[in-house]
Amino acid sequence: MKVILTQNVKALGNKGDIVNVSDGYANNFLLKNKMAVPANAGNLNLNAQEKAAEARKIKEETEAAKALAKKLEDVVVTLEVLVGENGKTFGSVGPIEISDALTKLGYQIDRKKIELSQPIKTAGRYQVAVKLYKGVTGKLNVVVVKK
Repeated sequence: MKVILTQNVKALGNKGDIVNVSDGYANNFLLKNKMAVPANAGNLNLNAQEKAAEARKIKEETEAAKALAKKLEDVVVTLEVLVGENGKTFGSVGPIEISDALTKLGYQIDRKKIELSQPIKTAGRYQVAVKLYKGVTGKLNVVVVKK
Protein backbone atom coordinates (compact mmCIF):
# COMPACT_ATOMS: atom_id res chain seq x y z
CA MET A 1 0.00 0.00 0.00
CA LYS A 2 1.35 3.44 -0.90
CA VAL A 3 1.11 6.14 1.77
CA ILE A 4 2.29 9.73 2.18
CA LEU A 5 4.06 10.34 5.48
CA THR A 6 2.70 13.26 7.50
CA GLN A 7 5.67 13.27 9.87
CA ASN A 8 9.16 11.80 10.07
CA VAL A 9 9.10 8.05 10.76
CA LYS A 10 12.33 6.43 11.88
CA ALA A 11 13.74 3.90 9.38
CA LEU A 12 10.93 4.66 6.90
CA GLY A 13 11.17 8.25 5.66
CA ASN A 14 10.60 11.94 6.23
CA LYS A 15 7.48 14.08 6.14
CA GLY A 16 6.06 14.28 2.61
CA ASP A 17 7.76 11.10 1.34
CA ILE A 18 5.69 8.59 -0.59
CA VAL A 19 6.52 5.09 0.61
CA ASN A 20 5.26 1.61 -0.15
CA VAL A 21 4.52 -0.44 2.99
CA SER A 22 2.54 -3.55 3.81
CA ASP A 23 -1.21 -3.16 4.23
CA GLY A 24 -1.16 -4.24 7.86
CA TYR A 25 1.62 -1.80 8.83
CA ALA A 26 -0.16 1.02 7.02
CA ASN A 27 -3.63 0.35 8.46
CA ASN A 28 -2.70 -0.74 11.98
CA PHE A 29 0.10 1.69 12.72
CA LEU A 30 0.72 4.53 10.27
CA LEU A 31 -2.86 5.50 9.44
CA LYS A 32 -4.19 4.75 12.92
CA ASN A 33 -1.58 7.01 14.57
CA LYS A 34 -2.01 9.70 11.89
CA MET A 35 1.61 9.31 10.76
CA ALA A 36 0.53 8.87 7.15
CA VAL A 37 -2.38 9.31 4.74
CA PRO A 38 -3.32 7.07 1.80
CA ALA A 39 -1.61 8.02 -1.47
CA ASN A 40 -4.76 8.80 -3.47
CA ALA A 41 -5.06 11.47 -6.15
CA GLY A 42 -6.29 14.21 -3.79
CA ASN A 43 -3.57 13.61 -1.21
CA LEU A 44 -0.86 13.40 -3.89
CA ASN A 45 -1.99 16.78 -5.26
CA LEU A 46 -2.01 18.29 -1.77
CA ASN A 47 1.46 16.88 -1.09
CA ALA A 48 2.79 18.42 -4.31
CA GLN A 49 1.34 21.82 -3.36
CA GLU A 50 2.90 21.63 0.11
CA LYS A 51 6.31 20.75 -1.34
CA ALA A 52 6.08 23.65 -3.79
CA ALA A 53 5.14 26.04 -0.99
CA GLU A 54 8.05 24.79 1.13
CA ALA A 55 10.48 25.22 -1.78
CA ARG A 56 9.18 28.77 -2.34
CA LYS A 57 9.60 29.57 1.35
CA ILE A 58 13.18 28.24 1.40
CA LYS A 59 14.01 30.27 -1.73
CA GLU A 60 12.63 33.47 -0.17
CA GLU A 61 14.51 32.92 3.10
CA THR A 62 17.74 32.20 1.21
CA GLU A 63 17.36 35.40 -0.83
CA ALA A 64 16.68 37.42 2.33
CA ALA A 65 19.76 35.92 3.99
CA LYS A 66 21.90 36.75 0.94
CA ALA A 67 20.64 40.35 1.01
CA LEU A 68 21.47 40.60 4.72
CA ALA A 69 24.93 39.13 4.08
CA LYS A 70 25.52 41.82 1.45
CA LYS A 71 24.47 44.53 3.94
CA LEU A 72 26.71 43.11 6.67
CA GLU A 73 29.79 43.41 4.46
CA ASP A 74 29.55 47.20 4.79
CA VAL A 75 28.79 47.21 8.53
CA VAL A 76 31.64 47.97 10.92
CA VAL A 77 31.08 47.03 14.55
CA THR A 78 33.30 49.04 16.87
CA LEU A 79 33.80 47.68 20.36
CA GLU A 80 35.57 49.65 23.08
CA VAL A 81 37.37 47.49 25.62
CA LEU A 82 40.01 48.00 28.26
CA VAL A 83 43.41 47.32 26.74
CA GLY A 84 46.75 46.89 28.52
CA GLU A 85 50.11 48.33 27.48
CA ASN A 86 50.93 45.40 25.20
CA GLY A 87 47.66 45.70 23.23
CA LYS A 88 45.96 42.76 24.90
CA THR A 89 42.46 43.18 26.22
CA PHE A 90 41.38 42.59 29.79
CA GLY A 91 39.04 39.69 29.15
CA SER A 92 37.96 38.85 25.63
CA VAL A 93 35.46 39.83 22.97
CA GLY A 94 33.09 37.02 22.05
CA PRO A 95 29.90 36.46 20.08
CA ILE A 96 27.74 37.93 22.88
CA GLU A 97 29.44 41.33 22.71
CA ILE A 98 29.32 41.36 18.91
CA SER A 99 25.63 40.40 18.92
CA ASP A 100 24.81 43.15 21.43
CA ALA A 101 26.62 45.73 19.29
CA LEU A 102 24.74 44.56 16.20
CA THR A 103 21.45 44.91 18.07
CA LYS A 104 22.32 48.54 18.84
CA LEU A 105 22.95 49.07 15.12
CA GLY A 106 19.53 47.60 14.28
CA TYR A 107 20.47 44.07 13.18
CA GLN A 108 18.87 41.18 15.07
CA ILE A 109 21.45 38.39 14.79
CA ASP A 110 21.58 35.61 17.33
CA ARG A 111 24.93 35.14 19.06
CA LYS A 112 24.93 31.46 18.10
CA LYS A 113 25.16 32.43 14.44
CA ILE A 114 28.38 34.40 14.96
CA GLU A 115 31.31 32.10 14.31
CA LEU A 116 34.58 32.87 16.05
CA SER A 117 37.34 30.28 15.96
CA GLN A 118 38.51 31.74 19.27
CA PRO A 119 37.64 34.84 21.32
CA ILE A 120 39.27 38.12 20.30
CA LYS A 121 41.94 39.04 22.85
CA THR A 122 43.84 41.86 21.17
CA ALA A 123 42.90 45.27 19.79
CA GLY A 124 42.62 45.47 16.02
CA ARG A 125 40.43 44.85 13.01
CA TYR A 126 38.86 41.45 12.39
CA GLN A 127 36.55 39.79 9.89
CA VAL A 128 34.00 37.56 11.56
CA ALA A 129 31.83 34.96 9.82
CA VAL A 130 28.07 35.08 10.46
CA LYS A 131 26.05 32.01 9.48
CA LEU A 132 22.72 33.49 8.38
CA TYR A 133 20.98 30.52 6.76
CA LYS A 134 21.82 27.08 5.48
CA GLY A 135 24.50 27.67 2.86
CA VAL A 136 24.62 31.46 3.38
CA THR A 137 27.48 32.94 5.39
CA GLY A 138 28.21 36.65 5.64
CA LYS A 139 31.33 38.52 6.71
CA LEU A 140 31.23 41.19 9.37
CA ASN A 141 33.95 43.73 10.17
CA VAL A 142 34.72 44.05 13.87
CA VAL A 143 37.06 46.72 15.21
CA VAL A 144 38.31 46.43 18.78
CA VAL A 145 39.64 49.73 20.11
CA LYS A 146 41.11 50.97 23.37
CA LYS A 147 38.64 52.44 25.83
